[in-house]
Amino acid sequence: MKFDLKVWGPIIALIVLCVAGAFMNENFLSAANITNVLSRSAFIGIIAVGMTFVITTGGLDLSVGSMAAFIAGVMILIMNYLIPSMGVTVGVVLIGMAAALALGFVAGLLNGLLITKMRIEAFIVTLGGLGIFRSLVTWLADGGTISLDFDMRTFYRPVYYDGILGISWPIIVFAIVAILGEIAMRYTAYGRHCAAIGSNEQVARYSAVHVDRVRTATYVILGVLVGVATIMYVPRLGSASSSTGVLWELEAIAAVIIGGTTLQGGFGRVWGTVIGVLILSLIGNLLNLTDYVSPYLNGAIQGVIIILAVVLQREKRASR
Repeated sequence: MKFDLKVWGPIIALIVLCVAGAFMNENFLSAANITNVLSRSAFIGIIAVGMTFVITTGGLDLSVGSMAAFIAGVMILIMNYLIPSMGVTVGVVLIGMAAALALGFVAGLLNGLLITKMRIEAFIVTLGGLGIFRSLVTWLADGGTISLDFDMRTFYRPVYYDGILGISWPIIVFAIVAILGEIAMRYTAYGRHCAAIGSNEQVARYSAVHVDRVRTATYVILGVLVGVATIMYVPRLGSASSSTGVLWELEAIAAVIIGGTTLQGGFGRVWGTVIGVLILSLIGNLLNLTDYVSPYLNGAIQGVIIILAVVLQREKRASR
């Protein structure tokens, strides 16, 4: 059987990273550290699953980090506004969650419609969204921080810190999203349509694929998943500011590319994206646990990884 680096490469990289980390720091593979890493990476992981569908169709979304910050800010403001009349109750939390999902849906729909109906490049639309959302949350916070009411923060904390059988809710939600994403990508007509559009849009149109509808749906799915990630993120810090979600888009895109999804579109792999998220998260964690490289260089390392992954993809295409 022929060895396929595209399939086994991310898995081998993850195994090598785990072994190297165990030698560098004895606490690296401890249950507490792994649980902490998975909980922190769940936000990026949830978003990266949605990004996998967008990139598979040949698209891109640079606005997800800023979108998360804006959604978090609005969600907190809505919850704070309702507390005087409704008190610190589950109802306030549910309304905040619903608002986050609705905002994610609308933001994703707007991105999708601008790209498919107005025929504006995805790079331009989402780059503009990055600036707009980041500016809006800064304006809402008046240049500072939007903080959730202290009592509500205490009430909401279990959504991040509690879970089932020692597994926190963010990890559980990430796992569910990843499983559903893998099923949708591999076993449904929608997943096949995403790959067909990324491979050749004109052929997909001739094959009766509703290209605009499918492509818009990918941005809607991504927007909703940004809302889900924000719901899990807010109880962790209980605040939102202009620095919330910085570089999340870089991490999400890096995870997707490392996992084997082709940046030019035409092929997507959700399980590979999950491995990509784990690789990036473990690299960041290892930088914090050791003194070999400064943790401040984490963003630079991610950038190098993206460039190398794209170079390898192009070399594979050229050799075919």
